[in-house]
Parts: sequence; structure tokens; C-alpha cells
Amino acid sequence: MTSLRDFQTRIDEIQQRERDALRQKAHSATEQGKEKDQGKRKTAASKSASSKVAPVDESKDAKSPEILETLEVSDVDEQLQTLLLSQTPTDFDRVRDMLASLLTRHRGEYILRIGAHPPHATLFSGEAFAESDQWRGTARTVQELQTLQDEVNRAVDELGGKTTVLFETTPDHPRATLLLRLPPADVSLTPEVRCAVIGNVDSGKSTTLGVLTRGALDDGRGRARVSLFRHKHEVESGRTSSVGMEILGFGPSGVPILPSTAHSTDLDVIRREKMGWEQISIQAAKIVSFIDLAGHERYLKTTLYGLTSGAPSCVILIVGANAGLIGMSKEHLAIALALSVPVVVCITKIDMTPPNVLAQTITQLTKILKSPGCRKTPVFVKSIETAVELSQVFAKERLCPTFQLSNVTGEGLDFLRTFLNLLPASESDSEKFAADQPLEYSITEIWSVPYVGTVVDGILNSGTIKAGDAILLGPDANGNYQTTAVKSIQRKRAPVTSAEAGQCVSLALKRVRKSAVRKGMVIVHKTETPPRAVRRFEGQVLILYHNTTLQQNYQAMLHCGAVRQTVRIIAMDHPQGILRTGDRATVTFEFIAHPEYIKEGMKLLFREGKTKGLGVITRLL
Repeated sequence: MTSLRDFQTRIDEIQQRERDALRQKAHSATEQGKEKDQGKRKTAASKSASSKVAPVDESKDAKSPEILETLEVSDVDEQLQTLLLSQTPTDFDRVRDMLASLLTRHRGEYILRIGAHPPHATLFSGEAFAESDQWRGTARTVQELQTLQDEVNRAVDELGGKTTVLFETTPDHPRATLLLRLPPADVSLTPEVRCAVIGNVDSGKSTTLGVLTRGALDDGRGRARVSLFRHKHEVESGRTSSVGMEILGFGPSGVPILPSTAHSTDLDVIRREKMGWEQISIQAAKIVSFIDLAGHERYLKTTLYGLTSGAPSCVILIVGANAGLIGMSKEHLAIALALSVPVVVCITKIDMTPPNVLAQTITQLTKILKSPGCRKTPVFVKSIETAVELSQVFAKERLCPTFQLSNVTGEGLDFLRTFLNLLPASESDSEKFAADQPLEYSITEIWSVPYVGTVVDGILNSGTIKAGDAILLGPDANGNYQTTAVKSIQRKRAPVTSAEAGQCVSLALKRVRKSAVRKGMVIVHKTETPPRAVRRFEGQVLILYHNTTLQQNYQAMLHCGAVRQTVRIIAMDHPQGILRTGDRATVTFEFIAHPEYIKEGMKLLFREGKTKGLGVITRLL
């Protein structure tokens, strides 16, 4: 486990180095372009820029919106409260400008904390609050708390937004947490959070998603999951076999958008009467997309593809309280950890599980999460306040939010909904998605739509795209790219005119046959020099498990982003020329079928039977 931890640190270093190199390259290209276009005006422009920046740096007036860049979140909250309590019109105008700046910079959403809040360590441990704790923020009276809420509500109203009280308490330590949200102008600007749902067979994945997205509680016999199944054999067996996608929309006030038949008990009505994605998208101020992955071992290849190609912000691991962390749950958890995706655990079926069995499941789960291989600290969510604070920090601090749910009684579902509603948008992750880089769009699904033609679905890894753009599609079996254009764009089945890095959109392509497109292809802007397709590459790998030895010419299925293809090992730098479980080496791979578009710094997973390997691409050959 120590070698895995060291290797993951090494992978992170390589990925960061590649990101920095890309940014530097883009920056230098931009500078060269400016020199050509502006010539002698470059010096004047730099002087002008420095003169604009200087007043902000020298200014001691922390009330201006520009200074918000350098302030901590807690400092901003404190400053807003101080200005609002002054009760002067000029200060109120400043607050309104600051809130407008905050909401713009945080994609139309901001969490404002009023009063003194307990430290995270005490809150997440579940211990009773003590006076000796170092509380965050300034203590407020009940009267001040109410005044501040009213003033914030008035300021946000003037901006056209909504204020929702997420949490409020008045006895010992009066405090409140408010959600400030601006409705997006159109679907193209709606923040989206992508969550992959994994777990063992019969752990309750589809039932939990059915309850979250349809609103009706389960009857204990599978009523909630019926609406999610796409194939006849899934309805008959009760098992998901394909990568499904479900969405849950939250309105400006944070209320989930559910169909009008949410509380129906008729199975036919539940399956037939469901809201279309476009209906949800138009109403939603935030969308949570669930990638519903198969739990059965037979469909592990499909599950792996969903995890690597979907670029999820977090993984929701569903664990049945009556069975514990068994079978494929451990395999799925290991894959999520290998890909460094934050993990959220939902323990389901707590209504039907005896207390002693539930206690055993919690003990087992805690032990596994705290083990050297996981290094996660489980935090059991038993209050709205904990759910709110965890949603903002769990990914950075190696915390694992753990919810105990009953899809029959509804226990714990409010905590989970609050948590999902506040998760940061996937496209806001500037480390993964760079809007200032050239266009790169990975294809994950292909359809042929009557009267439309070939439609592809995928994720924009970088750049922006607009309807009508001339693009290159490839690489094909020979490593070449073909020229085409974007006819139209849809996001969550609602038409949009453009999309930006981090968003998942569908593109209708001009004059392209479905047979000419495959998963793993990329779309880039039309240029004279298309990106190079690679047949061979080098990668640093760690063998997680193999029952004998790996040698030259060994073949395995490789997953790297949206690419899924068989590769062959043609060389390795190991002294003995063989690899065993736990070995690290630099390995040269070769794609068997056709060249692919890959980049240095991309993570790779390969498997064949029970053999598993983890790595990162270090050099293209």
C-alpha cells in the first residue's frame, strides 16, 4: 500500500508538470500573437495594464469588489456583515456590488455564513461543541442574525437572485448559513455536477437514484428503480447492465425539480410519467448528473469505461447495510482511488437491517476507509450543517462523507440532497478543464438520429465550441482526421449555441457517417496541422495485482480517458524483464488495432482478468 501511495504522488507530480507545460506553451503562443498584431503598442499596453493594477494593490479599502481576489472566504463574510450592520445606504450599495462580484466569480452561487461557526474538526467528529473551541467568525445576537438575513435577502433580490436559509440555530451560538443563487440566463450557463454511482449488485444503486430523481419513496420491492431500467432483461433481472445517465435539477431556491406524479404508487405511471431532461434543464439553477454504473462483475468493462470517460467530480459508493462492503464494491472503490476521484459513501437499507449488523457494516467500512491504501477519514453526516460544510471541503481534505439512508422511510435523504445541491460544479475545476486552451472534445457515445444525422456525445476537455464551427474529427484507423462542421449543439437535450471546457454536450455533425466515428475519437478546431495520433507510448506503471508474471508481448485492455483498446507490452525497463504484483517500471505499450489521440500526463488503467495495473503516460513515441 505504501508503494501505491508513493506512486500516486508521483503520478500527481507528472500530471501537474504537464499542465504547467501546456499553460506555459499557451501563454507564450498568446504573447507571440500579441507581438505580431500590436508591434510597438505592446509596451504601451503593458504600461496601461500596470497602471490599472496599481491602485488595487496600493488601496487599503478592502470594500471594493476587486480586492475580493485576495481575501479569504471567511474574511469576505465578515466584511459583508460589518457593512450591513452599519445600516447606511452607501454601505448597502457596496454590499450589493460585492455580492454581484462573488456570484459572478462563483458561477452564480455563493454560500454565506453569518455568526460564529464551529471548527470543522469538531463538527465533523460529531462531538459536542465546547466553549474552548476556536469558533470561526464573529458571534452575533439573535436580533443581528435576523437583521443580516433580511438585508442580504434584499440585496440579492435587487440582483435578481434567490436567498435560501440552509441552516439556522438561535439558542447558544446564533448562526445561519445562506445559499445565494442567481438563475442562469440559459441552459449553456447552468452549473453541472457529475457523479458516478458504483457499488455491488443489490446494494441499492438504482433504487437510490430512482428515489432521488423521481421523488417517490420505494415500497421495499423495487418500485423506485423500475423507471430507470432501459432494457427488458434489466426489468426482469432487476440488474443494471448499461451505463445509464440520470439527472436531478435544483431550482434557484435549492428545491429539487421533481415530476408532478412524484408520489404515485402506480408502476405504469412511474415509468411513463417522468420529466424530460429539457424540462428539468430549463427550470434548473444547478444540475446533478448521475452516471449509473453496473454492479455485476460481468459488466466491469462497462463500469470502468464510465469511470474513466465520464470525468466525474465524485464517486458515490452505495453499500447495502445488510451485506457490507463485499464483492465488486471493493473493486469499484479501488478503481476510484486509483483514479484519485473523491469518494462519497451511502449506506442503504438501514430500515431493514438489525442494529448489530448495521454496526458491523459501519465498523468494517471505517476500517477499510482508514487503511493505508485509502487514507480517507469517514465523516457520518447527521445534520444539515455537517452536510453543508462537507460539500465544500471534502475533496481537498481527504474526507469521506458517509450517509445512512432508507429509501423506504426517507431517513437521511434530506442530508444527501442538501450535499448534492451544494457540490462545486464540475466545469469549475480549472486543473482538469482549461477554457483558455485550444478545443479538445472527447467522444464517449455515438448515435444516428433520424432527420439529424450522426450525433456524438462527450466532454469538452478544453477550449470552447460554437454551432457552425469548422472542426477536425479523428483519428481514424490510419491516424488521419476528417474535416466536418458542427450543425447544432445540445446540453441535457436542450438546444444551446455554444459550450465551454468541462461541459458535457451533444454535437450534430455535418456529412459524417456513424460508421466513421468511434468512442475515444476527439474533435479539435480545424487547423493546418492536426494533432498526432499515437501507436506507441511510454508510461510509468504500478502492477496492483497479477497472479504470476508480466512479460514482453503481454496484452491487456487499456482505459485512458475515453480511449478503450487492447495494448501490447513491447518493452520494459525492469532488470529481469518481468513484472510481478507491486512492481513499478517504465513500460512501452503499443495499441493493437489503430492509433489513438492521447497526451502525456494522462492516467491509464489496464486489466485482463483479475490483473490490474495503474499508470501515467510519460512519453509519446
